[in-house]
Amino acid sequence: MPKIPYTKPHLPVSDQLELLKSRGMLVTDEPRALQYLERIGYYRLSGYWYPFRQSQLTTDGNGLPKTELLDRFRQGTEFRHAVGLYVFDKRLRLLFLDAIERIEVALRVDIALLLGARDPWAHRNSSELHGHFATKRNSRGVTSHKEWLDRLNTNERRSREDFVLHFRGKYSSDLPIWVAIELWDFGMLSTFLAGMKIAELDTIANKYGIPRGEVLPSWMRAINHIRNICAHHSRLWNISPADQPKPPKPSEIIILDHLASDAYAQVRVYAVAAVIQFLLRRINPTTSWATRLKEHFGTFPEAPGIAVGQSGFPAHWDRLPLWQ
Repeated sequence: MPKIPYTKPHLPVSDQLELLKSRGMLVTDEPRALQYLERIGYYRLSGYWYPFRQSQLTTDGNGLPKTELLDRFRQGTEFRHAVGLYVFDKRLRLLFLDAIERIEVALRVDIALLLGARDPWAHRNSSELHGHFATKRNSRGVTSHKEWLDRLNTNERRSREDFVLHFRGKYSSDLPIWVAIELWDFGMLSTFLAGMKIAELDTIANKYGIPRGEVLPSWMRAINHIRNICAHHSRLWNISPADQPKPPKPSEIIILDHLASDAYAQVRVYAVAAVIQFLLRRINPTTSWATRLKEHFGTFPEAPGIAVGQSGFPAHWDRLPLWQ
């Protein structure tokens, strides 16, 4: 379809609320609703009233059926429903960030111990890394490892961490991997993991009960994607993430067999929740993350047109062995 200029006018907060009411949204407490619009913003909240919009079946240019969303809300939709979903999602993001931090820290230690034992500067030594990462050049004539190192060098140069300042003041060498790794963000960690040799990747994966090392980088990319969503306060609960964790093969990881056979769960946020829980069980067998997540989903707001299953969490997921 040809593009058209954007012509919608700026609306004061009071007019934004009137627009929502004209589209069928019930507002039982207007002063509070205005406060939410002023504090959170119309378009951030719009992601949470999006599921409450009416839809109709129509056809596309080829005559194929498609669902079209209307600028009308389902009967019974209230402003408080969208706010309740927003609050639920905010707390869900905090739960995910807590779990992801534990995984990030554990993997840093695993990589530093494994590679550092062989070469303190293994992260800078291309011969210690997979050829696709260390030697294969892209269209700009640069290796992925070189791009990764440029980012690391920038982080090291800008760092004012006490341990970095101490090292610079005493030694002329580059930071060894067990020091430098503390300056890697999760994206760098994920990229480096994918650039490790197969044998080392298998070693780390096997520590977590993952039979194939090739699975682990896809899990880390997916977790990093969710981490970025959470860190930027974006909607999480019902998205289909751009990066999906590679599901295990049937019977490969018994406790994840339900994920291996559930195509819908594989493309929703549940897939990442499942691999996070799997990893946490290995990192800290006494973790309470599953309990806290189940308790949180027990607070899912009741409202027309939404269901917890839209997040990909299967029916009775909380009874599965993974979550016990």
